[in-house]
Amino acid sequence: MYTIQAHAKVNIFLKITGHENGYHTLLSRFMRVETLYDTIDFIPCQCDTFTIEGCDDIPLESNTIYKAYKALNAYTGDLDILNFFYTHKVVVTKRIPSQAGLGGGSSDAAAFMRLTKEVCNLMIDTETLAEIGSSIGADLPFFIYNYPSANVSGFGEIVEPFEETPLSLELYTPDIQCDTTLVYHTFKEYFLNDITSCSFLGWERLDSQTILETINDSFLLNDLYPAARLAYPGLEQVAPKGWFFSGSGSTFFNYI
Repeated sequence: MYTIQAHAKVNIFLKITGHENGYHTLLSRFMRVETLYDTIDFIPCQCDTFTIEGCDDIPLESNTIYKAYKALNAYTGDLDILNFFYTHKVVVTKRIPSQAGLGGGSSDAAAFMRLTKEVCNLMIDTETLAEIGSSIGADLPFFIYNYPSANVSGFGEIVEPFEETPLSLELYTPDIQCDTTLVYHTFKEYFLNDITSCSFLGWERLDSQTILETINDSFLLNDLYPAARLAYPGLEQVAPKGWFFSGSGSTFFNYI
């Protein structure tokens, strides 16, 4: 059996910088959550087709792991990948809540790609693996590089490690699932024209604790928070006072 951990992330800040070709560009500080992760196992099994267990509520064609499998096959044409997954199944142990702003699906797919590269001896460097991952989802490059903390920009494909002591994070995820597409659509419709890039100039050079202590307001730290509250009014009632909002939601976080 082969195994790998797929960690959650939080966005210390997330600022939308523009909108190009139907997609939003951003500048964000991603931080890996050391204490929360899914587990991806490759377990020996004679399989007639690519098999995933543990994600029964997600159709195979929509599963990010399956998309990563298809993308790796398309890029490499390596028969070792096909042969390996005729004799192994993928088993996912989920701990990261879905649609919670923690990147669970992207982290699973990225961990799958990293482990497949290892077990199939793929001659692909990390930068190329991240490029393949970016075709699946904007968060995948961060998870493929697997930095504890990084500044992420562009469409998510620019990942620059940030040297700092990772924060000890506390998470609260209410029973609200936030659809990322809806939150971004709401931002575009109601908030896109209010972008002022000078308001977060230089944030990427500050350590995460300084940013949180100095700004200390999710409305200013995360451009998607007002959009998420508009799309999901229930967030207003469950938001812990003084906590911060991650990604497109619905998780709030604090540091100890």
